[in-house]
Amino acid sequence: MQSQPGSHWTFRSISRATLPTLTLLTAVAVGSGLLLATFEEALYQYPSLLILVPVTIGTAGNLGSLLASRLSTAFHLGTLSFRFRDEQLGGHSLATVALALTLFPLVGAGAWILALVTGRVVLPLWRVVLISTTSGAGLAVVAIVATVLTTYGAYQAGLDPDDVVIPVVTVLADVFGVVMLFLTVSAFT
Repeated sequence: MQSQPGSHWTFRSISRATLPTLTLLTAVAVGSGLLLATFEEALYQYPSLLILVPVTIGTAGNLGSLLASRLSTAFHLGTLSFRFRDEQLGGHSLATVALALTLFPLVGAGAWILALVTGRVVLPLWRVVLISTTSGAGLAVVAIVATVLTTYGAYQAGLDPDDVVIPVVTVLADVFGVVMLFLTVSAFT
């Protein structure tokens, strides 16, 4: 019989749950860095997009972490059912998309303004905002899927979602942030 998640919060139990996950995620993060290196030439060509990389992946990771925190709390309260029509799941997912559609245009505009201040503007404002918003919307969907699947996986494995979901979601936001930004730049430049 599995013990209830969170019933024994010790350093040993948390380490046992997170160490394999963190080891795997380290390898994934290194792969993300290598992938980013292949995108380097386009980033140097468009400095405002270079500015977008850390902000985009950071913002996506933050959105995923917010959702993970909300779902984990709902899980611990017993109000999360992992059903398609679950109000908690749907409401928090919708809020994540709404936040992304609100934040990423501002992120794009901020990157363009920073490029303008440094005298490195190459792309027009509308294009940088479009790239930021499109990649941010895609990342919101990735964050939602990753968060729900990881939370459910932790539940099925008898792990506390608080121990594994946020690290998984933030690393996946890093990886998919690079991929999504690369795909969006390829489509709009």
